[in-house]
Amino acid sequence: MCLKNILLIGLMACALSGCEKNDSQQAMVLEGKTMGTVWRVSVAGVEPQRKATLQQMIQQQLDHDDGELSTWKPDSVLSQFNQYQGTAAQPVSADMADIVTLALRIGKKTAGAMDITVGPLVNLWGFGPTQQPLHTPTDAEIAAAKALSGLQHLRVIQGVAGQWLQKDLPGLYVDLSTMGEGYATDHLARLMEQQGITNYLVSVGGAVLSRGVNANQLPWRVAIQKPTDRENAVEARVDLQGHGISTSGSYRNYYELDGKRISHVIDPSTGRPIEHKLVSATVIATTALEADGWDTGLMVLGSERAQALALKEHLAVYLITKQGDGFSHWMSPQFKSFLIDQKSQ
Repeated sequence: MCLKNILLIGLMACALSGCEKNDSQQAMVLEGKTMGTVWRVSVAGVEPQRKATLQQMIQQQLDHDDGELSTWKPDSVLSQFNQYQGTAAQPVSADMADIVTLALRIGKKTAGAMDITVGPLVNLWGFGPTQQPLHTPTDAEIAAAKALSGLQHLRVIQGVAGQWLQKDLPGLYVDLSTMGEGYATDHLARLMEQQGITNYLVSVGGAVLSRGVNANQLPWRVAIQKPTDRENAVEARVDLQGHGISTSGSYRNYYELDGKRISHVIDPSTGRPIEHKLVSATVIATTALEADGWDTGLMVLGSERAQALALKEHLAVYLITKQGDGFSHWMSPQFKSFLIDQKSQ
């Protein structure tokens, strides 16, 4: 599974001001930290005196989300569910039920490649709240961690009186890090709408969502970054048209262990980090949460299987694959409609 706690993995930070180099007017920009990454909000047509209040409201919303989803905080709602060593249904918020329901749906469609129950494997390989291992985990350790995972052991119960999560495996450990950024990004968009703000670009980590236009009455634009260390290397630019976008990448979050590069993207079927050539998967969807869920599953599948699934599910997908000393890219027909180069300027 993939932990996207790096600033805008694959998405250029310039996107948050519209990627317009000749802007005569500037959007109001607010930013801060959450979920081990950064958040940023750009709004147009908002009075400057509202900035401090908006900053506070945004941070409060994100602190609330972190208090639900964090696996790093022992008192979060999710951590309490993971610590519970029983099988009785546990009450959760409607938002928590929604994120798990979507995760289970995408997990099924990706044949388990997107699996929010692989927390034990994420922790085993040193990408969770536990420390990085000193040596490569053994086959026995991997098998033991895999035995504590599986989407079939988790279900959401929706009722008139509320929502519950239930596990039939007491040691099941759920990790929602892979969808947390999209979840929080959608909440920021909802907050903007509640505040009467209709022109905004919001992001948490590698998930972005936009509505309306920037300060120059032009569409908000997001640049997809090439998988290099050069900050301004642009692969493609898109007009989100009110959609959410998320990128999962394997080329920045890794470490060296026993002389081998260890990717943070874990394949649930093997219990090991991926080793294929796909280095970046970008998805555009109706919500940032949905985009955030799909990009992880596609990264696990690898280029060929990801392409096949994108076509089958009619997803807007952009894949970057390592090829020799360079990279190749592939995009689905649905993604092409968002490309700025395909539109009139």
